Amino acid sequence: MHRRQLILSGLAATAGVSGLSACATGGQATDPAYPIASDQQAQAYTADELIAAGSRELGIAAEAIGAAIERIFAEQGDRPTAYIAGEEASGAAAVGLRYGRGALHMKDLSASQEVFWQGISIGWDVGGNASRVFTLVYGLFHPDMLYRRYPGVEGSAYLVGGLGVNYQRADGIVLAPIRTGVGLRLGANVGTMAYSRQRNLLPF
Repeated sequence: MHRRQLILSGLAATAGVSGLSACATGGQATDPAYPIASDQQAQAYTADELIAAGSRELGIAAEAIGAAIERIFAEQGDRPTAYIAGEEASGAAAVGLRYGRGALHMKDLSASQEVFWQGISIGWDVGGNASRVFTLVYGLFHPDMLYRRYPGVEGSAYLVGGLGVNYQRADGIVLAPIRTGVGLRLGANVGTMAYSRQRNLLPF
């Protein structure tokens, strides 16, 4: 979907979100064997691999994204087992919404998997924007573990080399989205972010 269509979808959903209640489950995996406690291994990515992939996906210089990735590596003390590359759009009118679409990459997967995300926030800004997103994923050992709701952002968003970085955490999984400058919107703090296999209009 083009960025313009993403923006229009986000703004249209913003107008009607005030009358909705948070009754969705957030797309959590339903496999009866999930999560598998013994399945705690997955091939990890090196910083060099992620810098090359991030530079390609975001269309920016390796030096720019390298600074952000190096800081995430230093803070997390481990190596990511997956990454998500995609685009997102956000809009705000008292209540802010964010919708995205991308591809989940893991070394153990024969092919990337399509993934969608949607979030809601309370912010002071009004309008819409679009950006590319490159997300490092820690603690993910199977793709099904990703699909859930991440109830809030832990840690303040910060800027590294003109890129915005923050963290989303749930049940031992840590996501570190890196956003290009056009889509930072640091004034809108995400209240919840849900990842799913299909597009959902409800941002819960």
